[in-house]
Amino acid sequence: MSPADLRLGSRGLRGVVFSEPQIRQRVADLGEEITRAYPEGDLLVIGLLKGSFIFLADLVRAIRRPLQVDFLVASSYGSASVSSGEVRLLYEPAVPLRGRHILLVEDIIDTGRTLNRLIDLLGARSAKSLEICALLDKHLADEVLKTKVRFVGFDAPHEFLVGYGLDHAEDFRHLPFVASLAE
Repeated sequence: MSPADLRLGSRGLRGVVFSEPQIRQRVADLGEEITRAYPEGDLLVIGLLKGSFIFLADLVRAIRRPLQVDFLVASSYGSASVSSGEVRLLYEPAVPLRGRHILLVEDIIDTGRTLNRLIDLLGARSAKSLEICALLDKHLADEVLKTKVRFVGFDAPHEFLVGYGLDHAEDFRHLPFVASLAE
């Protein structure tokens, strides 16, 4: 499937930013890094839905140690089209976080506002450690993030990106690569 094959009304893709083979190799490398970083203890990998689900599925299969997986859904929009700035957890992990190593998996780091609020919410649960893994980082939030992103797949351009879980109006998530959306 190529970007030329994909059109949604007048919206199409400008080009592939990260190819399927590039993503596959980087996820395997991240799995190795994470395996080495957590030699012991209870590891809970939490995916932030919806965008992280494809990345999370591939990532946990690349981590060679026992772990558990759960998800959370956060919203800062409610019924509005502009963020209220107040982050609410719509679904949170069902398992206890106390005493566990928590790895929060995100698709893309953009402004960092939602991530900062999640760091506060999860940090208050007495986890042994809390680290962040992101497929993409635009480095727009480097100065404002309360916790440094420890595991990063790729440095991302400042473009609207879709594919490999990232969407535009719920479209393009299924693509096996990351592409920039045409204007």
